Amino acid sequence: MNIELVKRLLERLKKGRIDIDRAVEELKRLPFEDLEFATIDTHRSLRQGFPEVIFGEGKTPAQIRKIARSLLARKENVLVTRLVPEKARPLKRTFPDAEYNHRGRTLFIRSHPVELTGRGTILVISAGTSDIPVAEEASVTAECMGNRVERLYDVGVAGIHRLLNKKESIFSANVLIVVAGMEGALPSVVGGLVARPVIAVPTSVGYGANLGGLTTLLAMLNSCAAGVSVVNIDNGFGAGYVASLINRGDD
Repeated sequence: MNIELVKRLLERLKKGRIDIDRAVEELKRLPFEDLEFATIDTHRSLRQGFPEVIFGEGKTPAQIRKIARSLLARKENVLVTRLVPEKARPLKRTFPDAEYNHRGRTLFIRSHPVELTGRGTILVISAGTSDIPVAEEASVTAECMGNRVERLYDVGVAGIHRLLNKKESIFSANVLIVVAGMEGALPSVVGGLVARPVIAVPTSVGYGANLGGLTTLLAMLNSCAAGVSVVNIDNGFGAGYVASLINRGDD
């Protein structure tokens, strides 16, 4: 349930526009909703500031549609991740105003405008063009959570002058997300340049000894740059979410 709806409910109760029984009935739906195939955590936006996100992989379009409608009925914005185009098409017919990001495989359905709550800019950097899908998932997640996001793509260590040419963006960012595959060196480089949190995202991009991103993950975990934290392989969503929590404007 959207926090503004709870405030309005309490205000109506305070002013005597509804009685206690009616307020209790409305609050009964607050913790969760059972859809049989899914139990939606409708309390999450009150606890964490952002509603439950739908992981599209493994779900049918019909299941995603039903979960999305439940969230929209509560005036929540809806973010779907890992959504391939074949599933996105029927959902776009149901929700024609939804924004589908082909590269990031995300779908965003607005029930209300996104309020800008981030203190500063989140900069999302990708080492290579092949890392962009994961970088886009991180970027869209951060934008949906109310942040200004800048993108800096294909600036890996094989041509480090490309990165250093963007010093103004790098030094002005409040939080940086660095997405890389192969040997995963870029987050260490960025972490050694800035006095801001760096969230490293290993990707599964690479040849055989990359081991599906495991080599990259271990390299990032062993970074000598002190300000680098690491999320799971290909987890752009997790990086965007954590960056948003760091960047929040809450007092």
